[in-house]
Amino acid sequence: MDSAALKDIDFRRGVGNSGRVVVELANNQTGVDIRQQGKDLVVDFLKTTLPEGLRRKLDVTDFGTPVQSVVTSQVGDRVRMLVTPTGLWEHSAYQSDNQFVLEIREQKLDPSKLTQGPGYNGEKLSLNFQNIEVRSLLQVIADFTNFNVVTSDSVSGAVTLRLKDVPWDQALDIILQAKGLGMRKSGNVLWIAPKDEIAAREKQELESKASVESLETLRTQGFQMNYAKASDIAGQITGAGGAAGAGGASARILSARGSVIAEPRTNQLFVTDIPSKLEQVQQLIAKLDIPVRQVLIEARIVEADDRFGRSLGVRLGGSDLRGVRGGEAGYPVSGPNRVAIGGSYNAVSSTTVESENTMDTVNTSFVNLPSTGAGGFLPAAFAVSLFSSAANRFLNLEISALEADGRGKIVSSPRVVTADQVKALIEQGTEFPYQTATSSGATAVAFRKANLKLEVTPQITPEGNIILDVDINKDSRGETTAAGIAINTKHVQTQVLVENGGTVVIGGIFTEEETEDVAKVPLFGDLPIVGNLFKNKNKSSRKQELLIFITPRSITEGAMARR
Repeated sequence: MDSAALKDIDFRRGVGNSGRVVVELANNQTGVDIRQQGKDLVVDFLKTTLPEGLRRKLDVTDFGTPVQSVVTSQVGDRVRMLVTPTGLWEHSAYQSDNQFVLEIREQKLDPSKLTQGPGYNGEKLSLNFQNIEVRSLLQVIADFTNFNVVTSDSVSGAVTLRLKDVPWDQALDIILQAKGLGMRKSGNVLWIAPKDEIAAREKQELESKASVESLETLRTQGFQMNYAKASDIAGQITGAGGAAGAGGASARILSARGSVIAEPRTNQLFVTDIPSKLEQVQQLIAKLDIPVRQVLIEARIVEADDRFGRSLGVRLGGSDLRGVRGGEAGYPVSGPNRVAIGGSYNAVSSTTVESENTMDTVNTSFVNLPSTGAGGFLPAAFAVSLFSSAANRFLNLEISALEADGRGKIVSSPRVVTADQVKALIEQGTEFPYQTATSSGATAVAFRKANLKLEVTPQITPEGNIILDVDINKDSRGETTAAGIAINTKHVQTQVLVENGGTVVIGGIFTEEETEDVAKVPLFGDLPIVGNLFKNKNKSSRKQELLIFITPRSITEGAMARR
């Protein structure tokens, strides 16, 4: 594979104060090698080159993540990225098309665990004993691990075991399970006793603590709310609001003697309780009283209309005026309108004839199938008259035709900003009146809306994507009927998951209507070629398409990415 250049390197703050290094690759075939080197993380992009603008060191300490710096350089035929974290951390990486993401997050510590990390991570040891006292075996493990072990007097018995290359924390767990023992860890001190004894000791401590709480002096502390409402936080603390638990009620943070007062004018909380509970309340408020992320939702409603119409018609007329001018009258031709002049029929549409120095204009068409037009436009006409040398016999032909082609597009773009998980509504339209009957028999005027409405509730996921509950209306005025004005409605209601800044089509309606009408004179209209002079043709086509696009953007996250 030929060397390809990286397009971009960016750093972002992720969920839970994690650091995310986002790399735009040249293609999805780029090989990536990740390994830990001392306290650093090394990422190699195989057979790639690094543009001069990307050869830099990113100091990202201000983002508040475990990552301190990201240094990218060219090493031979590969690009090397050196990521320097601090503290205890763990990492994960994934690639989607041309984007590679490396996420480094703080490692969660479990103080009750002997060694940190998934599974058993202690140094491996081998044990081979026959009928050894449990107390002596625990002492062997204590010497190996440098842990301080306190063994209860009730621990007794012997055990036979053979373990080879087993992590010491797993070996200790096996011994405790075999003898029905439990363990409690406090710093680097292990207390080992039978499980029943440990349970009895913990119960005694809890009872003693509860008795102390019932006698401890109460204190009152005030808390100033910055973003949340004091009444809402008070409900969370007392268990009167918030998320319900399994029993249908929220958990109560305060003790049985505790109380809280919400002061709406200054948006403060005054909590009275024992000091330990006040500390828990302070920790809870620090997590709840935070600015809520906001989302900008933009919708585009596109209505496209494509119309085509074609109409073709003819009018034929003829007359024989020899009888009018003193000659022998010919054979009459019957048309829809007969007007007798000098004992003969004129069959020419809008034909002017001379009789005794008088001009007469009559309508004597015998084929009257003109174009009716299309799309609201009048057709064009082309007429030809054929007559004898004496101008006493006429044959008129009029062809009317129209071809209309129209295209239209309506784009509506409502947009609204709202907080995370808060419903927002924006609408614009007109209210049309109509009459309704009342119980007394009289009529009353009511109104019906024809609105463009966007109603949406966003929810930002931990990954940064956005779930949208969307309800969109696009109404317009329809035809006017005897009962009132009709409303043309277009409505979509759905729930979608969209990436931040992405666009999704949430609905579409496509309709196509085609009509073709032919009016003709029987028999004559079926003749080849000549039959077109005895026909009227109308053809129309209409296509309508409705598409709804929606784009959500997290405003808070976008501002953080620009830091």
